[in-house]
Amino acid sequence: MSLTRRTLVRSTALLSVGLVAGCLGDGGSDNGGSDTDDTPDLPDTTDGSDPAGGTRPTGTGGPGIVLSSVDSAPDLPIEPTVEVSEDVATDDHPPQLRITLTNTSDETVEVGEGRAIFFQYVSDDSRELIFLPAGEMYPADPGCWRLDEPIAVTEEYRIESFDPGESRSKLVDLYGAAKEDGEESCLPVGEFRFESTFTVGSLSGGDEERTDARWGFSLSLE
Repeated sequence: MSLTRRTLVRSTALLSVGLVAGCLGDGGSDNGGSDTDDTPDLPDTTDGSDPAGGTRPTGTGGPGIVLSSVDSAPDLPIEPTVEVSEDVATDDHPPQLRITLTNTSDETVEVGEGRAIFFQYVSDDSRELIFLPAGEMYPADPGCWRLDEPIAVTEEYRIESFDPGESRSKLVDLYGAAKEDGEESCLPVGEFRFESTFTVGSLSGGDEERTDARWGFSLSLE
């Protein structure tokens, strides 16, 4: 552990008390010391964490995420919700959200596009960040989580079918979008807005009665 000013001040105070009392422990050694140091260890803050209530818990190397605002559910039979699953970036994982969709109607509902409704491959308004399906390997350095190169996404239109009352959740990891200029940076701090389009109707048949709506949320990285 690196010696901090607080550690040195505490050690000096203990030494002064020991000299006045005539000893520093049960050992009674000539130099006034003992074989066992009972002074409690201080939190290691060499990684930039703030044990007094900062936004980066000890052991994390990146910013933490907070949902700063979430839109009201659109007027559709499918109700989306979002929650934080992993709130900080570490060497083991990037920040992560859980997107849940629930069919609130008593009929089977088709929704598209099947990846975008779970915010998979959806970027923020500034194109600085992107959500990718969790559990996959992507070209990014652990702890930094900035993509080294863009991710290719197929143009197919996927459809998700929800039974009456069914809920379905998927996890998405937050990455920094690849920089065209090759700039080396990690996850940025600030507030970012994400939106996606939900299309509900008979998407796999010939029925043209479909309803579109946009829904999204904002998050802060700090």
